[in-house]
Amino acid sequence: MFVAVWIAAAVLALLHQDLWFWDNRTIVLGVLPIGLLYHAVFSIACACLWVLALKFCWPTELEEWAEGGDQDTERGSGTNANSDTRDGASP
Repeated sequence: MFVAVWIAAAVLALLHQDLWFWDNRTIVLGVLPIGLLYHAVFSIACACLWVLALKFCWPTELEEWAEGGDQDTERGSGTNANSDTRDGASP
C-alpha cells in the first residue's frame, strides 16, 4: 500500500497542473467557475489521499517505541521530585 500511496501522490501532483481549464469560462451550478470546482474536488482528493497515507503508511512501530519510552521515564527511573519544573527554578 505504501507504493500505491506514493503513486497516487505523484498522479495528484501531475493533475494539479490543470492546463485544460485555464481558458475555460464554463460556469457550473450558475456561480462556480469550472477551474474552481476542479480545485475543490482536487482538494478533497488530496485530503482522502492523506487519510489513506495516515491509515496505511504511518510507522506504528515508531509510535509504539515512543510510547514505551515515555512509560520508563514516568516510573521514576533517574528522575527526582523537582523534575517537574521546566525552567530549572525551584518551586
